[in-house]
Amino acid sequence: MPVFTYQGNNAAGEKVQGERAAENKQVLRAALARERIQANIIKEKGAGKGMNFQIGGNSVKAKELAIFFRQFSVMIDAGLPLVQCLEILGNNQESAYFKKVLLGVRSSVEGGSTLANALRAYPKVFDDLATNMIEAGETGGILDTILQRISQYVEKAVKLKAAIKSALVYPISVIVIALLVVGALLKFVVPIFANLFVGLGVDLPASTKFVIDLSHFVSSFWWLIFASVAVMWVAVKYIRKTPNGLFYTDKFMLNLPVFGPVLRKIAVARFTRTLGTLIASGVPILDGLSITARTAGNAVLERALMGVRKSIEEGRTIVDPLRECGVFPSMVTQMIGVGEATGAMDSMLQKIADFYEDEVDAATKDMLALMEPMLISFLGVAVGGIVISLYMPLFSMISKLSG
Repeated sequence: MPVFTYQGNNAAGEKVQGERAAENKQVLRAALARERIQANIIKEKGAGKGMNFQIGGNSVKAKELAIFFRQFSVMIDAGLPLVQCLEILGNNQESAYFKKVLLGVRSSVEGGSTLANALRAYPKVFDDLATNMIEAGETGGILDTILQRISQYVEKAVKLKAAIKSALVYPISVIVIALLVVGALLKFVVPIFANLFVGLGVDLPASTKFVIDLSHFVSSFWWLIFASVAVMWVAVKYIRKTPNGLFYTDKFMLNLPVFGPVLRKIAVARFTRTLGTLIASGVPILDGLSITARTAGNAVLERALMGVRKSIEEGRTIVDPLRECGVFPSMVTQMIGVGEATGAMDSMLQKIADFYEDEVDAATKDMLALMEPMLISFLGVAVGGIVISLYMPLFSMISKLSG
């Protein structure tokens, strides 16, 4: 019997890991579920040490997942058998990796596994949110509705991510162009003027000396600049691998003057959309909070939600711990309180998500409007300052000659 290693979360939301013998991954996952352990990763011990070839990449785009869930829901609603749906969808995938995954899911379902457990064998493709919703849909006999909700959730997540990326393209492009232009001036143009000034023997103002010294530094130690950037990047990546480092860097990002409010709105939109979709699909509130915390994408939010979950376990309502954690705006906690009191928590969370997704769009536009003059000014000062510093000695020399 093979031995598997596993990692996951127990009923209290604490991370657990270990190893255990089982017939296969599905049997082990079911056994852990009976012990109230949600397994996120299960690997066969010793597997993957041999030569392993894989065609294509080992990831699936969110857009492909949204289309898959949409088509899946339509097929289930039309009455097609589950195995046939998976076979048709698998064979029609352009991605070789996604095709392999779906046909593997089909084989597991055909062998008697539930759809949720079959999908859990591929955690890199189907996360906890999707598998728990599908499990609730299978139990309640509303799988087609659940699949449709998942597709809507993924589509909205893709839209939100695309809006953020498009908002960052312009400022990053301007900064990169400015750095390239400044680097080219310091590397190629300034040395020509420096040699000219030496030949003419003119007195140089402080700004011109500074630009020439900076040019010498860039020409001699350009590699140090790139090395410093690389070291900083690696250091940040290393720090974010530790729980405290991840928490404090995320907290720092949320408190930034321009980007912080936008990031906070994104976090609120993602939290409310995820939790609202889970509750509407029949997932218990405690499980929903655990899943939402793990998929929040922000360590500050994750820690706050796990604290909220613990408070609810102790018998408190959701509103007070949400308000006390200090992460969520008062409007959000008030609306969630109304939803809890009226028994319409899921619809209220979806309304909050819709509102904050619109807020993210407006905030990114405002941020661009604020940053555009700042970036143009930065580019003008950087390039214009170098050019003026280079021409100042020439102007001084010309005025002396004319006088």
